[in-house]
Amino acid sequence: MNKVILMGRLTRDPEMRQTANGISVCSFSIAVNRRFAKDGQQNADFINCTAWRQQAEFICKYFHKGSMMALVGSLQSRSWENQEGKRQYATDVVVDEVYFTGSKTESQSGDSDSGYNMSQPMPSADNAFGDIDSMGFQTVEGSEDDLPF
Repeated sequence: MNKVILMGRLTRDPEMRQTANGISVCSFSIAVNRRFAKDGQQNADFINCTAWRQQAEFICKYFHKGSMMALVGSLQSRSWENQEGKRQYATDVVVDEVYFTGSKTESQSGDSDSGYNMSQPMPSADNAFGDIDSMGFQTVEGSEDDLPF
């Protein structure tokens, strides 16, 4: 089984390019904090990631440097010979799924869509589903038939 689940912040803006066949590919790296701090200092790992096709376009559209994201993917190793003939190796995470994990304003990149559900607007506090409490939870009033999902 080859499955990777990560949550971290983008270290730079995602870079979009296209293959010769016109397939979108996006490269980026995320900083993932290690579980334990050493001597009170938090350490992070910087992990290179690659996304393809619609996933690549989605990431480049809605995420930018500093954005928090969660992703699911798989490890992929590759090797090549450099100009001196020496063998080089790299390991990347190939992204299958990506999720917003930061605050609503952090997740937005100037677009009105927050990524909550790409086909529906984010419910607001003055809608029919109730008010948002101090913890950020929304009180749902009415029957289950009124829920948007």
